Amino acid sequence: MIRVCFVCLGNICRSPMAEFVFKDMVKKDNLEDKISVLSRGTSDEELGNPVHAGTIRELERHHIPYTSRYATQLKKEDYDSFDYFISVDSLNSRLMRNIFIHDNCLKIHRLLDFTSLKKDIADPWYTGNFEITYQEIELGCRSFLDYLKEKENI
Repeated sequence: MIRVCFVCLGNICRSPMAEFVFKDMVKKDNLEDKISVLSRGTSDEELGNPVHAGTIRELERHHIPYTSRYATQLKKEDYDSFDYFISVDSLNSRLMRNIFIHDNCLKIHRLLDFTSLKKDIADPWYTGNFEITYQEIELGCRSFLDYLKEKENI
């Protein structure tokens, strides 16, 4: 089983959006028995809060199934529980390296680095533009899934 964790700052906007988009892709490709998906935040500022309403609206607009969930924080111990940590931006990649102290297994990746865009995904908490966030996450998730299929031979 390949274990994937999407990571943003608060775990209420981008990382849960990526979690549900990726889960939907995994299900549609009949890979649920090969890939498990969760999300976490590097900060504790949203801990216990529900997914942002803007994220929910965008998931519903694109007919992406989701479940009720609350923000959880990434912990040092999570390093051994996942094969891939996919951050939405460079800041969260750096914060993960601070949390884990090391990345000897090279598990930390930035989502849009799997695409030709090679950039950060802006935080819709500040921009208010959940549609662009969705488009970039969808593109990144599709490219990451293609990468996994090839690299992991699934």
